Formats: sequence, C-alpha cells, structure tokens
Amino acid sequence: MHFPLSASYSNGKLKVFHVVLFEPEIPPNTGNIIRLCANMGATLHLVKPLGFRMDAKSLRRSGLDYHDLAEVRLHADLDCCLGALAPPRVYTVETGGLNRYSEVEHRAGDAFIFGPETRGLPAAVLHRIGAANSLFIPMKPASRSINLANAVAIVAFDAWCRLGFAGALAASDVEA
Repeated sequence: MHFPLSASYSNGKLKVFHVVLFEPEIPPNTGNIIRLCANMGATLHLVKPLGFRMDAKSLRRSGLDYHDLAEVRLHADLDCCLGALAPPRVYTVETGGLNRYSEVEHRAGDAFIFGPETRGLPAAVLHRIGAANSLFIPMKPASRSINLANAVAIVAFDAWCRLGFAGALAASDVEA
C-alpha cells in the first residue's frame, strides 16, 4: 500500500484536503463534520443554500461552535466553490458512484463533494464532475445510504491515512 507523505500548505497552515458539503440540511451533521475537519486539518466548504443559519446562537445550539478551530468557507454556489478551490482533483461521493472510495490513490489537495442528506447530489453536479471521479462507500444491497457525517468520516479518514496522517501528533508528542 502506498502512503504519500506530502501535504499542501497555504499561509503556513497544513491543507490536507477539502470536504465540500453541497447544500447541507441538518445542523448536527455539519457540526460533526466541522469538528472532524478541525481535527484532521481539512478545509470544509459549505455550498449554499444551507438548511440552517450560521449565526452564533444557531451555531452554539447545533454544536457548530467548533468552527473557530476549523477552516470553514461559505460559498454562494458550486461554481464559486470550485473556482475558489481550483483543486487538482475533485470527487463526488454518492451511493451510485463508480469507484470504491478505498481504491483511489488520494493526494494532498483532493476535494470530496457530498450531497444534501435528504436527496444526494443532483444529476447536474454528478455530470459536471464526471462518472470517472465518482466514489461510493460499499453497503449491503438493501441499504439506502450512510449518514452524511459518517460518510464524510469514512472517506476523510481513509484519505488522511493515505497521506500518512500528515500533520497529526505522534503518540510521543502527547504529554502523559
């Protein structure tokens, strides 16, 4: 198994990869994903419209107050998001994807787009990114989908692992 140990940096900060939530609807899912991204060094991109408000009171109530420890960017639409990213590779993650998420050799700077909880990514987004860049998480045949926060965790941790857990503390770095 190949684990490239490189990661990209921007303004001196480690940028492992990008997680894009297209029109997220459920605040606690987004809160969990913000916390996940903060702990991995991934940048989280939220594409409007959102199913919740981003004001301080709403963020606290939804558990999204962890956003001060993460890099979270808000975009008016997918075009603005992709324009701001200009990542080397963009993948959609969808139940009907063509490639198993674990069979892709991830690189620093990759972006993963996840759809809204109740309807997944629209056909136009899937077509724009292309079937060759669509990923899926294996499930039992009768299953509909995996919770959004769990799906992001599965894909993100696999990608981070393949980057050699770039930027992570080693056990020897933690004081007992």
